[in-house]
Amino acid sequence: MNFNNKPIWLKVRFNIGEKYSQINKLLVTESLNTICQRSDCPNLVTCWNNGVLSFLLLGNICTRSCHFCSIQNGTPNNLNLLEPYKIANTIKKMEIKHVVLTSVNRDDLKDLGINFWLKTIREIKKSYNSTIETLIPDFQWQQKPISLILKEKPEIISHNLETIPRFLKQVRITAKYERSLSLLKYIKTKCDIRTKTGLMLGLGETEVELLNTFQDIRKANIDILTIGQYISPSLKHYEVQTFITQKQFKYYKNIALNMGFLFVESNPLVRSSYKAYKHIRY
Repeated sequence: MNFNNKPIWLKVRFNIGEKYSQINKLLVTESLNTICQRSDCPNLVTCWNNGVLSFLLLGNICTRSCHFCSIQNGTPNNLNLLEPYKIANTIKKMEIKHVVLTSVNRDDLKDLGINFWLKTIREIKKSYNSTIETLIPDFQWQQKPISLILKEKPEIISHNLETIPRFLKQVRITAKYERSLSLLKYIKTKCDIRTKTGLMLGLGETEVELLNTFQDIRKANIDILTIGQYISPSLKHYEVQTFITQKQFKYYKNIALNMGFLFVESNPLVRSSYKAYKHIRY
């Protein structure tokens, strides 16, 4: 499919406001990373203007090379030990009402980066009364780091499946479908924190495969589901097979809601953090 041949509903016009400009200036000054920028999120300006930010922890270089992701992979730089404090300070200065924390995978670190996660969450809670969603990596499917996140009691814990089982190996490389489901299911057995996952459409999945995946996710007792259109970051990444219509996204949303999900975000521009601040209110 032609990389530049996007349908009109995927073309976004940005209305840059004062809040966006202030946040952007502060992020540059503090040398902080956001997944909003690193993933070229189409909702970046809208979220920032609404006071919602998604920080990328542990630098901006990932030790894995997933075929859907725009984040640079390779050998990461040394940790910026001031990052947790700078993130907390930025949230306080800009009065960020809801923050999403995510990170690159740091398989090179002995603790897989969990202590940095914990430090950041604690500094945010000390600095400002912001609600927190932790969009966690798999931590190599080890229970200890996940249990430590649970003890910090974020409002939402999320971990993205990204796609149906048939494409997982091609798209996420090291991931395993059942293990990711088990990770989210484990969280629910230990606490009543809301859980969330996200799927990308347009990789070649069939409707039957997608609905079966919905059912698997619901059986894992996951509360919130986000569904959006996959957009290939470059010609070197996994190629978009289909652009899903807005009508089809609405159809999938209704099916998912009828399955019992607490909240479903489903349209072509949806990304993991889309309207994330609303998910704590239901």
